[in-house]
Amino acid sequence: MNNIPSVFWLVPVASLVSLGMAMSFYLQMKKADEGTPRMKEIAEHVRHGAMAYLKQQYKVVTMVFIVLAVIFSVMAYGFQLQNPWVPFAFLTGGFFSGLAGFFGMKTATYASARTANAARKSLDAGLKVAFRSGAVMGLTVVGLGLLDIAIWFVVLNAAGVNSLITITTTMLTFGMGASTQALFARVGGGIYTKAADVGADIVGKVEADIPEDDPRNPATIADNVGDNVGDVAGMGADLYESYCGSILSTAALGATAYLGTQLQLNYVIAPMIIAAVGIFLSLFGIFLVRTEEGASMRQLLHSLGVGTNVSAALIAVATFAILYLLGIPNWIYVSCSVVVGLLAGVIIGQATEYYTSHSYKPTQEISAASQTGAATVIIKGVGTGMISTMVPVVTISVAIMLSYLCANGFNLDVNAEALSKGLYGVGIAAVGMLSTLGITLATDAYGPIADNAGGNAEMSELGEEVRKRTDALDALGNTTAATGKGFAIGSAALTALALLASYIEEIKEAVQRLANAGDQHMAEVLGQIGDIPSFMNYFQVNLMNPKVIVGVFIGAMAAFLFSGITMGAVGRAAEDMVKEVRRQFREIAGILEGKATPDYGRCVEISTRSAQREMIFPSLLAIIIPIVVGLLLGVAGVLGLLVGGLAAGFTLAIFMSNAGGAWDNAKKMVEEGNFGGKGSECHKATVVGDTVGDPFKDTSGPSLNILIKLMSMVSIVMAGLTVAFI
Repeated sequence: MNNIPSVFWLVPVASLVSLGMAMSFYLQMKKADEGTPRMKEIAEHVRHGAMAYLKQQYKVVTMVFIVLAVIFSVMAYGFQLQNPWVPFAFLTGGFFSGLAGFFGMKTATYASARTANAARKSLDAGLKVAFRSGAVMGLTVVGLGLLDIAIWFVVLNAAGVNSLITITTTMLTFGMGASTQALFARVGGGIYTKAADVGADIVGKVEADIPEDDPRNPATIADNVGDNVGDVAGMGADLYESYCGSILSTAALGATAYLGTQLQLNYVIAPMIIAAVGIFLSLFGIFLVRTEEGASMRQLLHSLGVGTNVSAALIAVATFAILYLLGIPNWIYVSCSVVVGLLAGVIIGQATEYYTSHSYKPTQEISAASQTGAATVIIKGVGTGMISTMVPVVTISVAIMLSYLCANGFNLDVNAEALSKGLYGVGIAAVGMLSTLGITLATDAYGPIADNAGGNAEMSELGEEVRKRTDALDALGNTTAATGKGFAIGSAALTALALLASYIEEIKEAVQRLANAGDQHMAEVLGQIGDIPSFMNYFQVNLMNPKVIVGVFIGAMAAFLFSGITMGAVGRAAEDMVKEVRRQFREIAGILEGKATPDYGRCVEISTRSAQREMIFPSLLAIIIPIVVGLLLGVAGVLGLLVGGLAAGFTLAIFMSNAGGAWDNAKKMVEEGNFGGKGSECHKATVVGDTVGDPFKDTSGPSLNILIKLMSMVSIVMAGLTVAFI
């Protein structure tokens, strides 16, 4: 058993503090007044619909998990193709990921009406309720993530697993459980929310010429439910998986890069300690967020920026002290890798804000394009989304190179030792980017709460001044949500690169297990793949190997295929929703006059049924493709697949998320009274653009970063099956 240093216990302590503060913020929110009877009634409708959907989704996901756990058990105990801990780690990863989403959504559904009611008092009061409620999501994700990591690290050590490489690669497999749950949550929630949103906008705003969130629109409740199941529950599960994946992949790289040294354990726990300290500094940043009445969009963004930027600056300083106290010899250089990750996250966030906020030129130009119709709005939005990929891609590229060089002491060699240390730097840069997730996720989860608050204010007829405040909070939420998606996608790129190195180590572990079981051929293979260069040479991982090239093409295709399938799913579900809303307007007399109550439940049912039906195939696709490629093309093909999926998926995800966010805020700009305001032809043109962008930014785009990592995780878990056919 490894002697766990006393500093490690900061990790479970930080996780418990995080969960305790999340509970405190939740109870504070519950004490706030929910408002008028009408506000309470609307909030209850949304709560009931969201919980009913989540219950149904968890039933489907549970069945998938049971089947996969049985398969992993057979592989582990029947054929020795996996570590025997894998089935259990897989299940805990999925459970905690789902739990994070559940707690976040429960909070959001209680917070929206209270945010609207607080906005009756002031803009600052509404911002505080929404942001502190969003913080419940952020703190729950990081708290549960670190708790899961701490439990497994202690359990595996206590069970007598002496090899840190075995411990860390085993812990990586609970990342597959988290990734699988996250993909189902993102895809299912994205289909649900966008079917309702598109249906509500097309028939309500464009055809019936009624305001957004008008209670006469039958799809309104389903739309508000969708904001929670997609942008809160789905997002929480997504970033839980990103957070854990970055920490675990870096720990695995540390175990490998510093094998045989006295400080191997310190390199393994370093990312965990950085994440733990990040929790405390995130809490400090959360308490800094406040604003003044009548604040402009830039002032509101600045209010949130103060909290996130102060937290990021403090963790950058703290990292130097953490690595110094851990006795890391190259502590200054490795700390610089963390700073690189933090800076990359800030730059990607700022770039996303620039391309999606209507305070800046790109989105303003999309709004102006509405004067010549919906077609030019869409053309301009697509172009803006494509251009917006440049800064994040260049930023991530520079971050990869700098973090690699920093961890190597700016040594440009690519020998075995330099590669291992350099990749550790890339991994810990991802940890740096996500170290303040407690507050950055709070700014993201804030968005759907503010959106629902606006819907509640409209349906409860709270008055123009309140609606003006909730609109300001909602527009801010659109930008923070887009920024959060860009941040998640950027961290996925760094994490996925670290997972590539972890895949190589898991292949070695799988070969070792089979060799220990008496396979003579595997014993011979093991002697030829000792370090990364010899590994690459043995498996012919080079650009002249057609297996690698084919893998790259399949990986790139997988990103587009996945996006096409999920877009098509939203389209089919939205068609059903549009038909239902039209039917109710046509057949239920008095709806448009406000004399009859629409059948909200029918629209909720359509979204729920469509999401459950449509989410299964694209989610399973991410699991099936790496397995098939591994069986047909071997290790070289899988590495090509992961590289192709990473390059295409990262770029496509940025494009779709930013284009969708820009279209949404272009519509908001018109609704504020520009270019004719609400109800004008320009408004209708931007609504069309927004409906096209809805599945871009809330279904396909954010799901791609999970696809990238899930394919890596599946490859790692199925490494034993791949090597069995060498």
